[in-house]
Amino acid sequence: MQRTSWEKWNGHNGSIFWLTGLSGSGKTTLACGAESELLRRGVRCVIIDGDRLRQGLNRDLGFTEEARLENMRRAMEIADMFLEKGFVVLVPMISPYESYRKQIKQRFGPEDFAEVYVKCSLEECEQRDPKGLYRKARAGEIKDFTGIDSPYETPIQPNMIIDTEKYGEADAINALVAYIESRLNNI
Repeated sequence: MQRTSWEKWNGHNGSIFWLTGLSGSGKTTLACGAESELLRRGVRCVIIDGDRLRQGLNRDLGFTEEARLENMRRAMEIADMFLEKGFVVLVPMISPYESYRKQIKQRFGPEDFAEVYVKCSLEECEQRDPKGLYRKARAGEIKDFTGIDSPYETPIQPNMIIDTEKYGEADAINALVAYIESRLNNI
């Protein structure tokens, strides 16, 4: 079946929403909350979580720049498969390099792809540290950790910014859902 047929069957067009930000900024929390609300509203969606990919499909990859790019490439290919089936695809992934995020945007085009910057300061992410990763990175137990000894390049022109230091979880999720729905065309 062609994508347009899938979208007609789904009742909406497909689109990719790539959530980028530091570890602990709230990317996965926002994606899970949005997924739950969108499914409740009848929107067919899926999450391709960077952490889950690292535990399974991408467990063979390290954290060098080359490995990070391959991690993103694989996520992009999976997202594309779901897009072709007319899904809303949520990709919470650190995605530290602006140049590669730009390449992904260009591959899909503005009608199929939106970059969502989940903004949160390094200091706040370190304070939250839900997985204890910053503590380990500061102790030298984790090398090449984004924000500590590996760069995170802030998005230059994201489609949306959600500042999780300013907005509570519910408000941030509602903002993301509203943005996603504004980009969907009912078919």
